[in-house]
Amino acid sequence: MLENLDALLLARIQFAFTVSFHFFFPAFSIGLASYLAVLEGLWLKTGKPVYLDLFKYWLKIFAIAFAMGVVSGIVMSYQFGTNWSVFSDVAGPILGPLMAYEVLTAFFLEAGFLGVMLFGMNKVGKKLHFAATLMVALGTFVSAFWILSVNSWMQTPTGYEIAANGQYMPGPSWWAIVFNPSFPYRLVHTVMAAYLTTAFVVGAVGAWHLLKDRANPHARKMFSMAMWMAAIVTPLQIFAGDMHGLNTLEHQPAKVMAMEGHYQSHPDGAPLILFGIPDSEAKTVRYAIEIPKASSFILKHDWDAPLAGLDTIPDDEEPPVGMVFWSFRVMVGIGFAMLGIGLWSLWGRVRGRLYDMPWLHRAAVLMGPSGFAAVLAGWITTEVGRQPYVIYGLLRTADAASPLDAPAVAASLLAFILVYFTVFGIGVWYILKLMGKAPHAGEYGVKRGDTGPIRTAGITPGLTQNPGGEEALPSARPEKEPV
Repeated sequence: MLENLDALLLARIQFAFTVSFHFFFPAFSIGLASYLAVLEGLWLKTGKPVYLDLFKYWLKIFAIAFAMGVVSGIVMSYQFGTNWSVFSDVAGPILGPLMAYEVLTAFFLEAGFLGVMLFGMNKVGKKLHFAATLMVALGTFVSAFWILSVNSWMQTPTGYEIAANGQYMPGPSWWAIVFNPSFPYRLVHTVMAAYLTTAFVVGAVGAWHLLKDRANPHARKMFSMAMWMAAIVTPLQIFAGDMHGLNTLEHQPAKVMAMEGHYQSHPDGAPLILFGIPDSEAKTVRYAIEIPKASSFILKHDWDAPLAGLDTIPDDEEPPVGMVFWSFRVMVGIGFAMLGIGLWSLWGRVRGRLYDMPWLHRAAVLMGPSGFAAVLAGWITTEVGRQPYVIYGLLRTADAASPLDAPAVAASLLAFILVYFTVFGIGVWYILKLMGKAPHAGEYGVKRGDTGPIRTAGITPGLTQNPGGEEALPSARPEKEPV
């Protein structure tokens, strides 16, 4: 049975499965790390304990999400060697150093300060602990910087030379490689997507607890902060997405043709197809609901501007239109739904009823996972729209795979599915359990052992070596909902 399967298709499904799982956690932890830095900074500035309580509340959730992000990311590195060895060989001289920079900068930064952030509040000074939190937040951004530089180069490769053995080698300047044409747009769009993902999770948790107790000051504060993000950042994200789309039209026109559903060229203005069913065999979008010439206005800022269609490129270079068409609409639809929530919250805030609008709170709860759906839809649009290339215009996906038999890939894919749903399912369940508990005064923070974090080497410090004193240890303080 397995012998009849396509090894290339299985390898693509495996990578799509693992990277989809992984993407959820960085999309959350990037924004949450910055949110924690804001909370701690506001606590230091104002002295209000509500900010410290929220910091400790979300710190527990961040620790779990960060750990799952690291573990799920390691798996993908191995797949480069096992399933995509040709890609690793020809692109390694360029992508290898970029990924190494991510380890040498972001990973070391996060690893160096994460322990202080999680366990050091009673061990170091307040300002030093805040500096550690800032470094972790910076590390998540730097990680996104390098990973997006790698992926952007695969979308818009520049600054390379082709060696005699067929490898893509760095050209005269690394600047052209790192800051390739699509990278600035993708960095801004992706990082803001991470911030919005976190904002709507925080808003959903705050709304959930407001529905139970409208007087909860912690729920009020987190909901208010999240709604400010929704109202301010969502319009900026829509603008950044528009700029990214114009850049994509310039460098990857076939992707935009698939996103728009333009099988045919339009010399006198292209319509904006809102909905329909793409039919790649008939080269048309059936049952299309469209706005005449609106696509030309959005993409060219001219109602009558001509737009080329998929009829201008060979069939074997055409991306899967149906998947790209619908994933793009899911992403855009969620974006405007986020904008609606933000505007709704502004209306309630102006009227002084932000905390007394149960329908807004219910809508915010429903929108809690919307950021994850949006980033996944955006990733599908980006990666599937690049097909049939893994390095756009240079290396086809079919030529990048390892010479593996289908049973080998299928077996590892099944193993990944079982392990991922089990391990990460438990992790997500525990995060939801933590979110289900209402934040309260005197939040405990990350749970430690009776003598501090577990040590695998070195001596166990005595009380005189504990800068926080006995009161800094959990055994010397009353337990408050340990987790």
